[in-house]
Amino acid sequence: MLCLGVETSCDETSAAVVEDGHTIRSNIIASQIPVHRQYGGVVPELASRHHVERIGQVVDCALEQAGVGLQDLKLVGVTAGPGLVGALLVGLSYGKALAFGADIPFVGVHHLEGHIHAVRLEKEVAFPFLCLVVSGGHTELIEVQRFGKYTMLGKTRDDAAGEAFDKVAKMLGLGYPGGPILDELARRGDSRFTAFPRSLLSEGSLEFSFSGLKTSVLNFLLRNGWGPEGEGVEELKDHLPHIAASFQAAVVDVLLEKSMAAMERQGLTRLVVAGGVAANRYLRGRFETRVRAAGYELFIPSPVLCTDNAAMIAAVATYRFESGHRSPLDMNARANLPLNTTEGEG
Repeated sequence: MLCLGVETSCDETSAAVVEDGHTIRSNIIASQIPVHRQYGGVVPELASRHHVERIGQVVDCALEQAGVGLQDLKLVGVTAGPGLVGALLVGLSYGKALAFGADIPFVGVHHLEGHIHAVRLEKEVAFPFLCLVVSGGHTELIEVQRFGKYTMLGKTRDDAAGEAFDKVAKMLGLGYPGGPILDELARRGDSRFTAFPRSLLSEGSLEFSFSGLKTSVLNFLLRNGWGPEGEGVEELKDHLPHIAASFQAAVVDVLLEKSMAAMERQGLTRLVVAGGVAANRYLRGRFETRVRAAGYELFIPSPVLCTDNAAMIAAVATYRFESGHRSPLDMNARANLPLNTTEGEG
């Protein structure tokens, strides 16, 4: 059962071939970082244009690396949302055309569902489990009772954690993409340098908020001579690793405390951490220590499966197809496609 997955929700053009929903035969990811770096973030129009330019090459490369041809495929799975609508349309249109031309089934996949189940490409994870999805666009705690049955326990009220990482990195003049650069810089810093706020920890809520933390970092910089046009850079230069470490610790503290509270509240023993921010080394270390000490099982995908990738899309498409689902060829992209969840007691 070979499935071709296609992922173009943001600024990675990715195609993968996955066998039986578990074995990765290929997983090609073409990044657009050099394109967007000069603008300090993703430019949607440019992202769409570069997907158009590269998707054919990326799919051909995925098939070649997997050692298969179109005639060997049994299914095509494509991200249908959420994401940048122009970017989504490129992958969705290509995938639907490919499925139609090869006369094979097509399945549209929710991007978050891909992240939730990405770890299952590497490890067996028994249901039920708690999943913390933490990325540039999402910070959500989701109870996964079984495949396709999800309860939303808590989500961010404003900025996602990954968005806060990128914005703070931009404030510090670290460049794009900010998250990985900030993670590397923070390794040389002292997280006790300054105490940034831990939002919503005292409310007993499972919701998140990072906009106040972002503002707190900005106010700290302004109080210490970092002006809006970059004034004071030299004076604060030696402190940048400490500022980065203090900010990173504040984010991870909140993510960790909320996750542990949700595990206890829901009576769960398995935690999956997924999404781009799950590649952060400090986060992985803190979660490993705390979750193991509590006697819970922790599952975090390899960094390549934390980022946007087509292998996770192919895997979910296979699971959905095996449960009897297939999508119509007139399916459209949805920038704000909701995950089919019930509401928990967040």
